[in-house]
Amino acid sequence: MITKLKEISTAPLPCKICGAEAALFGVVDFAKHCNEARGRRLPLLGKPVYYHRCQGCGFLFTDAFDDWSEANFKTEIYNDDYIEVDPDYREARPTSCAKLVQDLFGASKAELRVLDYGGGGGLLSTTLRSSGFLEAQTFDPFVADFSRPPQGKFDIVTCFETLEHMPDPTAGIAAIVSSTKESGLVLFSTLLQPPDFEAHGVNWWYVGPRNGHVSIFSRAALVRAWQNHGYLTASFNDNLHMAFRSLPGFARHLLKQA
Repeated sequence: MITKLKEISTAPLPCKICGAEAALFGVVDFAKHCNEARGRRLPLLGKPVYYHRCQGCGFLFTDAFDDWSEANFKTEIYNDDYIEVDPDYREARPTSCAKLVQDLFGASKAELRVLDYGGGGGLLSTTLRSSGFLEAQTFDPFVADFSRPPQGKFDIVTCFETLEHMPDPTAGIAAIVSSTKESGLVLFSTLLQPPDFEAHGVNWWYVGPRNGHVSIFSRAALVRAWQNHGYLTASFNDNLHMAFRSLPGFARHLLKQA
């Protein structure tokens, strides 16, 4: 029996990013997930999850889980079956992301403190430590070993495939910012809505409530979300981005790539 979802609202809601009117946009079953393209479909649960889309910045979100506790999310989404809907979660993604961080910042690694925010089982941080980074820690509220809030501030905060999981992205970004040095940088991934998103609607593969994908950004929404905290953004592509107040010296070479 799935934890009760928030009562459906057919009226427009205020956008969680810019506050503009966000009309009801579409509905999917709770079982919809991002691994369906690989032929893995789950039985329908008969639990509709409604998404709203902002008419100002284009942000897509659901408020269905806004009343859930961390325990609810652990029980219903980030449970032992989560690997079925995100098979890259444990090894493939943290391994490739660790290589990315090493490739981008390896020249300064002996001086850099890194926090992997939403880092799952900690493999990315373990890999960075073994490769010579000054420090690398993991924070993830849904993993017992790493659920303790991080102490201090970091030169680099990585946040891979995490923003789309935040029911309150404004508060989530604020938490990331609070762990980042004034002269630091946030390197993160979240897939932006494609130009033809309206043609796909909520059938777009990245909209997956079973994965916990509750916040789907347009480019305008992403820029606005970080601007709200005094940060600039730059994107390498539609999935990989960085945010900063002023680009730190150890990242100046990235201007040619972003």
